[in-house]
Amino acid sequence: MSHALTPLLAPRSIALIGASSNAGRIGGMPLDLLQRFGYAGKVFPINPKYSEIFGNRCYPDVEALPEAPDLAVLAIGAQEVVPMLERCHARGIGAAIVYAAGFAEAGDEGAALQRTLEAFVRRSGMVVAGPNCMGFANLNLHAYTAFASIFVNVPPQTVPGRVSILTQSGNVCSAVFGLVRRRGVPVSHFINTGNEATLEYAQYLEYLAQDPQTDCVLGYVEQLRDGARFIDAALAFAAQGKPLVIYKAGETDKGSEAVQSHTSALAGDLAIYRAGFDQLNVIRGQDFAHMADLGYLSGFRQRQGGKRVAIVTMSGAVGAILADKFTLAGLEVPTLPADLQALLRAGVPDYGMVSNPVDVTGNIVNAPDFVRTVFEALARCEGIDTVVVAAPGYLLDRMAEPLLEVCAQYPRLFVALDTGEAQCRQRLADAGVPVFDDLARCTQALAPFCLWLSRQAATARWAAMRQRPQASVAAAALPARLNEFDTKQLLAGHGVPALTGLVARDADAAVAAAAQIGYPVVLKVLSADIAHKTEAGGVRLALQDEAQVRAAAAGILASAQAYDASARIDGLLVQPMASGGVAELIAGVTRDPVFGAALTVGLGGVLTEIYRDVAHRLLPVDASMVGEMLASLKAWPLLDGFRGRPVADVDAACQAVAALAGAVTALGEQVLEAEINPLQVRARGRGADALDALVLVKPQPRPAAAPAGQSHPQEETA
Repeated sequence: MSHALTPLLAPRSIALIGASSNAGRIGGMPLDLLQRFGYAGKVFPINPKYSEIFGNRCYPDVEALPEAPDLAVLAIGAQEVVPMLERCHARGIGAAIVYAAGFAEAGDEGAALQRTLEAFVRRSGMVVAGPNCMGFANLNLHAYTAFASIFVNVPPQTVPGRVSILTQSGNVCSAVFGLVRRRGVPVSHFINTGNEATLEYAQYLEYLAQDPQTDCVLGYVEQLRDGARFIDAALAFAAQGKPLVIYKAGETDKGSEAVQSHTSALAGDLAIYRAGFDQLNVIRGQDFAHMADLGYLSGFRQRQGGKRVAIVTMSGAVGAILADKFTLAGLEVPTLPADLQALLRAGVPDYGMVSNPVDVTGNIVNAPDFVRTVFEALARCEGIDTVVVAAPGYLLDRMAEPLLEVCAQYPRLFVALDTGEAQCRQRLADAGVPVFDDLARCTQALAPFCLWLSRQAATARWAAMRQRPQASVAAAALPARLNEFDTKQLLAGHGVPALTGLVARDADAAVAAAAQIGYPVVLKVLSADIAHKTEAGGVRLALQDEAQVRAAAAGILASAQAYDASARIDGLLVQPMASGGVAELIAGVTRDPVFGAALTVGLGGVLTEIYRDVAHRLLPVDASMVGEMLASLKAWPLLDGFRGRPVADVDAACQAVAALAGAVTALGEQVLEAEINPLQVRARGRGADALDALVLVKPQPRPAAAPAGQSHPQEETA
């Protein structure tokens, strides 16, 4: 595989600068590992103190090397790094790993040193990993450049590695590697990214997505520096059916520091990370052991599984526990079809359950032929995706043969939960049946894995949507300030249904506008500087006559002036009093610093911010995706005719919200935020309208001042 990172991750020759003959030191441990595990490439230790280290000739400096190796590993101090990289570059070495700490993580002096390193890389084009990096390992090539003792403290690999570990911490990389190997999962790459001064996380993901020896990545991140690149890399994993498991540190939501729209308060950092991971079909790791179990399950990804689970057990209690845990984790435990229940009842005593979970009871030991009937029926059932078989070890051994026969004939995913010490575990695993020996770990790992299987089609659909050409009018620059009337006019041009109303400069004009519209009316302050009109006392509802309009106009203007004396008031907005609404929604697009434009949808009103019953998606979205977002809300029944309420025009709402998202996509980066709040949704077939809307425009940089003695071009032509 040809890739810019190949010299780092699959080097054919390695030089270690600062080499040591002591296998316990940073400069000696990689050399010991290379010799111990039989690296077939050339090794060039560099240190003027030695003539030979671990059977390899040692060179006094890089200039003395007989050839330019693929990779240089720098086990030297921070101050020496950049000068040494200059020498490596002059020698023709194209890639390097920097162990040294003391860069951006070490205050102003270290940050300055890292900037010097970054400038060198930009100038030279050299590929440099780190600094503050433990190093890597390609276990299939036995290419060890990491100073980590974990490699000699775990079971040796006897088969080619297939799972790669990619972390932003060297210690986490070692911890996960140890658990993965003790789980019996063979590892391909061991990568920790260090400070990511010039190579960041998503670039390694790009390499691993293309790597034929990586079919799963277990990752740990504290922050993503290039969200767009991460999205593309994650979609590359999804396209190839490779699970990407990420443990994201920082389980607190910092929220938004400068909240100008309600959406900003609802779309916090962590919420968008979670939504983005789900949309990209990235599995969220919960802890290191959980990641190891998911790495194990990734070896069974070719089986046909999904979120609808059938449970076969010899214990009603175990069946109930599994059903609870799977359901709470987002899976389904559907009731089996009546004909299948009848077939099962023929061999299950009356006191055993057949609807799902299926409690075949201990009598199953006396009916081996019936065991095969049960498994085959579940393998063929169209309403089931995954089958979990929970049994004590001795019973699992007795059921192993029919289970193996059925799995050889049908592609359905079967999972065994051994509550004893079954002898058949390895045979089952070799035949495509993952085996767990702990109920909690089984459910915690299997649930997200089954959800990953079930989300594959949706992720592929979104990836295709991203590839469609998006109409853009970004060249038509927006005004710096947009009041509500301007905003509604803008959004209406992109298909958003809106009550635009009429603009009135004063009370007399408001009365005339109200007469033209027809009572009752709503009166609002019109100002791009007042985002929250209600808080400013800038809204009056259900005005019935001229006197009420005049009084409201005076009160609104006085309240707005008191709220913000510096706000520019463009007048008043008069619009019809909306009626017939079944529900009110809030829909807004914000720009997440990592993932970019993201849509948030929820039911309107203050309770939305309290309960945060909202759904998020990365753009682009279409009406179908908006429908999925609404259906995921806890408040969805209020739109769906709860207790005799009218059913809302959900289709119209979905079209309106999709049009808002499309407007932001078309208008491009100049839109910082856009919001409809509320979107009034009427009864089915009667449509939806944006009653209020907000668009915040990105400030444009001021033109540079003309040098003294020069005029601006427009001044010269005036």
